[in-house]
Amino acid sequence: MAGSIGVTIGSEEMAVDPRQVLAGVLTVTMFVMLGNMIKRDHFDSVQTAVHETTKASERGHSSVTKQAEGLWKDEGLALKPCWDKPVLEEADESQGYVTFSLINGPEYHVSQISDAVVVARYLRASLVLPDIRGSKPGDKRNFEDVYDVEKFITSLDGVVKVVKSQPAKLSARNLAVVKVPNRVTEEYVAENIEPVFRSKGNIRLATYFPSVNMKKKKEKSKTDSIGCLAMFGTLEPQTEVREVVDSLVNRLRTLSRKSNGQFVAVDLRLDILDKKGCHKNGGSKSCYGPKEIALFLRKIGFDKDTIVYVTESRWDSNLDNLKDFFPKTYTKESIMPMDKKDKFLGSETSEYEKVIDFYISSESDVFVPAISGLFYANVAGKRIASGKTQILVPASIPGSSASSGDFISHYVSKKNHFAYSCFC
Repeated sequence: MAGSIGVTIGSEEMAVDPRQVLAGVLTVTMFVMLGNMIKRDHFDSVQTAVHETTKASERGHSSVTKQAEGLWKDEGLALKPCWDKPVLEEADESQGYVTFSLINGPEYHVSQISDAVVVARYLRASLVLPDIRGSKPGDKRNFEDVYDVEKFITSLDGVVKVVKSQPAKLSARNLAVVKVPNRVTEEYVAENIEPVFRSKGNIRLATYFPSVNMKKKKEKSKTDSIGCLAMFGTLEPQTEVREVVDSLVNRLRTLSRKSNGQFVAVDLRLDILDKKGCHKNGGSKSCYGPKEIALFLRKIGFDKDTIVYVTESRWDSNLDNLKDFFPKTYTKESIMPMDKKDKFLGSETSEYEKVIDFYISSESDVFVPAISGLFYANVAGKRIASGKTQILVPASIPGSSASSGDFISHYVSKKNHFAYSCFC
């Protein structure tokens, strides 16, 4: 495992300017994250055979419709949290602080929050409310611009002390930057982070993702209860963002009268597909383009009247291949109220767009991840917790039709998502 950045883990430390180190860490981390987003880690291993033509798909449509039963699986009951909320004794609190920033979208935010809380709890340190940083220099927002501050602080009451702003006394001289692997363990904190914290008194965390892995551990660890609470019980959109999400979900349900108000959300971001390519990986695909998604949805039984929401914010001609099969395909831009577009679609950053996509994908009746990665993994976690387990992982299907049940995410079919460690 990697140690700290800008310091030597152990008995000696090297003084550096944490602002320079942090900039470097964030840059490298975002490249690593982007690379991990299309790793095969989270897609089921489905051996694929052929790419079907549109004409062949149309010929098989009559048989496909027979498979439609079961597509709109009844929503299950929301699971109940089964973690124990630990209590932090006042006498155990230290005078030190743990600071960090949220970067790269809500699918990363939930993991970064979880790791920061685990670290701060172990060190008995105060946690400074994070800011939110985008991929461009100067792209920065306050936590309260996106998330509910009071919900965050209240949910962690008795677990870690949260302060709303970084104390003025924190400076380059007493703030060391340390690199933290996602799903950090107590052992890692004790060996690699605590010595720096005890020496410097304050630290700044930079979470990195060695791999995108949200599978349940074989054995529960001491940090699971804290990680569960932090990941699933702390973050909620602030009021205005929540209202926008609700308005878009309600709009999609209104448009879907022929399907009893139900709709499919597809994580289909063309920038990721374009930059990384929708390539073969180890014999099975790690991402799927618009036409491949259209063929998949049609073959498992969705008809042309199905309402499809895609996470691509604005219409792109590449989406026409999907709309040819499903004319009622929508983006945020096409269904967002006019008075909200300037703020939530016209801003200089895409942070709002990412948050909206994350929560719509978590609340849709069916979720289809066209891209493997942390978005898929953490949306799956939220859906499992709320009983929305209809998560269909795409594959190229030989023949004209197949059952949707064959493509249920392994997170659900094998109950191997970390969320199953947190909810009963």
